[in-house]
Amino acid sequence: MNTQTPPVLDIKNLRVEYPLTNGGTLVAVNDIDLTIRPGEIHALVGESGAGKTTVGNALMGLLQAPGRIAGGSISIAGKQINTRTGRTEGIVPGRDVGAIFQDPMTSLNPLFTVESQLCEGMLAHLKISRKEARARALDLLKAVGIPEPERRLGSYPHQLSGGQRQRVVIATALACDPRLIVADEPTTALDVSVQAQILKLIRDLADERRVGVLLVTHNMGVVAEIADRVTIMQNGSVVESGSARGVLTSPKAPYARTLIAAVPPIEHRLERLPVPSEETPATLKAREAVRGKTRSAAESKEDEPMLAVRELCVEYGQRSFLPSRRTAFKAVKSVSFDVKRGEIFGLVGESGCGKTTVANTIAGLVAPTSGSVHFQGVALEAGRTKSVRQSMQMVFQDPYSALNPRMRINAAIAEPILFYELASNAAEAREDAAILLEAVGLNGQSGERFAHAFSGGQRQRIAIARALGPQPSMLICDEPTSALDVSVQAQLLNLLKDLRDLAGLSMLFISHDLAVIRQMCDRVAVMKGGEIVELAETETLFSSPQHEYTRELLRLAPSLDRILKAENTAA
Repeated sequence: MNTQTPPVLDIKNLRVEYPLTNGGTLVAVNDIDLTIRPGEIHALVGESGAGKTTVGNALMGLLQAPGRIAGGSISIAGKQINTRTGRTEGIVPGRDVGAIFQDPMTSLNPLFTVESQLCEGMLAHLKISRKEARARALDLLKAVGIPEPERRLGSYPHQLSGGQRQRVVIATALACDPRLIVADEPTTALDVSVQAQILKLIRDLADERRVGVLLVTHNMGVVAEIADRVTIMQNGSVVESGSARGVLTSPKAPYARTLIAAVPPIEHRLERLPVPSEETPATLKAREAVRGKTRSAAESKEDEPMLAVRELCVEYGQRSFLPSRRTAFKAVKSVSFDVKRGEIFGLVGESGCGKTTVANTIAGLVAPTSGSVHFQGVALEAGRTKSVRQSMQMVFQDPYSALNPRMRINAAIAEPILFYELASNAAEAREDAAILLEAVGLNGQSGERFAHAFSGGQRQRIAIARALGPQPSMLICDEPTSALDVSVQAQLLNLLKDLRDLAGLSMLFISHDLAVIRQMCDRVAVMKGGEIVELAETETLFSSPQHEYTRELLRLAPSLDRILKAENTAA
């Protein structure tokens, strides 16, 4: 790479501040330098709340008031950002800078089709006809791996799975051939097969079109896969920066070493994931309190499975005024499995394979077409009683949509505690909420803030705390750690395993991260096209997969250890 080529992004001594209500100042980004040249992929990693996304927002002019750029400079393709106003001068968003945000649902307009949203930028910036824009939109959907792209052009965001929505967001960012792409967790919601496609696409864009990419991610496997350089942040400051290979193989900073050590391996199972930072006494005490409360709720009376799913089928009808033209899409086809008491049962598969539909049906959010669901020996076809709803809680994939933006966090966590009469009054419920926040690694006093004041990873921790509030005997976890950095992920996975081991908590655990599945689950079912193609004990499935699709998923899964070993062998 020619280091004399003018950079597409040049950040010098950037400082971003937020004034506090008590008169103080929160320094979100503290005097960082970062340069990206054409064709270079620069990964920005660190714990949730380290300032990664703030850097991306600052260079795109998206800092929310009262946040402000307090010092330094930002230059995009030679054009300076006005640090006083935070606005770009002569830089066209979408045309010069493309953005891939962490939360696809809030990035897409729910009132417009995929085609409309893909074509909007092209019609404005590329000056092409609508027919040409539509053809280009179709090619983009094919490039990012959307199934049935012709049909999906007419779909609305709510008709797509989480991974499909993220792929549409990526296609939108690529639509106008920008010189710089800010990718904030671009593969968070994607399964391993599509993730491999997207990473190759981003790498090809950098190599062939000389696009510069700022890759904000917590996935070290992704960093090892495609990044040229990496910068590690902690508490708003840079602790280490250099070539991706050099930092990943020989990190110098203690924080960098512990962060890399926290990456869950896919090659073998650990009894406990290493935690980069020491947990505070308040956190440990809070987790003991949570364990104690959950234990009594999870006591079993019988040897029957906690959850029994039999021949479950779910169809979505396509409406038409003409009965002969009505068609049905089979999202789930004759799925059967059990979740034993105290077991963590994993569901994996490609985006759109039916994993979330199965979870939503079990939770009562989707009506089954046929089949049965029994929970603690009780058939759930007729509906969920208050007792069942309390005993079965769900952690959703999208934490921001799961939290009420008008409620303070302590009130949001206290709400189900009061509803299920687990506290005698509001004050006691809020005390329990503070304990739950401490248990998931947040300061109990942070509950006075609203959801928008937290990073994506912090919001997911809040969602897990809210699910633990009703003292459930079973958790349905739909991608519960997809938005978390590896250090916080390790803490939460350890917490969930503790709850299972000490309190008998059962879990249906859905994830596209196969390394997480191996560390967490006792048994795993692999889904494809609405069906279970393989079900086995976790170690059996990972060591001797029987189905070709399972073998392909394992082959495509990014592995930090495997990539670094391959590089060392090549060297």
